[in-house]
Amino acid sequence: MIVGTHALVTGGGTGVGRAIALALAEAGIAVTICGRRQAQLEAVAGQNKRISAIAADVTQEAAIAALYTEAEAARGAIDIVVANAGMAEAGPAHRTSLADWQRTLDVNLTGSFLTVKPALSGMTKRKSGRIVFVASTAGLKGYAYVAPYVASKHGVVGLMRALATEVVKSGVTVNAVCPGFVESDMLEDSVQRIVRTTGRSVAEARASLSATNPQGRFIQPDEVAATVLWLCSEAAGSVTGQAISLSGGETW
Repeated sequence: MIVGTHALVTGGGTGVGRAIALALAEAGIAVTICGRRQAQLEAVAGQNKRISAIAADVTQEAAIAALYTEAEAARGAIDIVVANAGMAEAGPAHRTSLADWQRTLDVNLTGSFLTVKPALSGMTKRKSGRIVFVASTAGLKGYAYVAPYVASKHGVVGLMRALATEVVKSGVTVNAVCPGFVESDMLEDSVQRIVRTTGRSVAEARASLSATNPQGRFIQPDEVAATVLWLCSEAAGSVTGQAISLSGGETW
């Protein structure tokens, strides 16, 4: 059984966020999804009546505060938060501008903090709740040419561990899932970037990325969603402060 009745999933319009939102809704949970593209959000909401869509930018504290106010007025207290919204850009560290660095940290790290912050007080008072960060294997190891992304995802894992320690006696659990390359729009962006910069074919670019997984494949969004669903269940009540690698053995 899932703990709670109302979940917030950021970046819910595509990929992993979409899969998580649908999985929670199919488990009987009311789900509020947010993102910056209303049309994408509405398309996901149209697939399950338990899902509602609110456009919001996770880097803006006022926007997240307004999101919570609207969502909780409509559907009750948010007792599951999945901080999934993220972005990635690639390039050598010495060519990374301060603006590019800051934008990545704003979305991936600060956005994650702003997403969960409004839920903490209510969850701890109710002595129940689930917080799940969607991080990455890049939060557990280093990769070349994505320094801002790696730094931001390491920060997300650190944030998760700090919050888990703070709320450990309250009945609230805080965890992170850390997938390797996931079959998603972000993966396709990475493939196209490799094609442009190296002259490799799409098949060669995909093969080079899938080879990072010892199983030789990409993680599927539904695999990430299933792990999130379990972390939100009563069965995972003793699991907190964990960074769970979904990588075919690449990291642990």
